[in-house]
Amino acid sequence: MKAKDFDKKFESGEDVTAHLDLSRARRPEQDCKRVNIDFPVWVIQKVDKEARRLGVSRQALLKVWVAERLEVGVY
Repeated sequence: MKAKDFDKKFESGEDVTAHLDLSRARRPEQDCKRVNIDFPVWVIQKVDKEARRLGVSRQALLKVWVAERLEVGVY
């Protein structure tokens, strides 16, 4: 399929996913790297309490808090 035909289908709202190779798709700047941080027990307890209140995981809450502090978009 030519690019202009693909663009027409996309712009008209047609589903074009069948024409994409999603096996190699990636989100730029979204690669993850694992880090370990040691916190005092009382900090973890407070983080866990807030995570439970919000209905999210500890990791999700910490990711959002760090991203907010850095003033970047959260994914």
